Amino acid sequence: MSEHHQGPPRLRPLDPDEAPEVRDIFESYLEERGNIPNMFRTIGRRGQHLRTMIDHFETVMREGSVSRLLKEFITVRVSALNGCHY
Repeated sequence: MSEHHQGPPRLRPLDPDEAPEVRDIFESYLEERGNIPNMFRTIGRRGQHLRTMIDHFETVMREGSVSRLLKEFITVRVSALNGCHY
């Protein structure tokens, strides 16, 4: 059984006004979802990494025969089973 990190994050997630390089991504998520996932706010410290990750996620979610809704459900369920806060 793996141990999970407890306590404050090692890297504080960025607030939207602290990330001018990826502000467009943050604003898009705020408009679409009403929030910016902490994982994205943290990776936003390295703008190109966030852009690459978003491109990958969008490709995975857009392509294939499994619906986006089912993919999102699977993501949430696997995260919960693994004790992942994200």
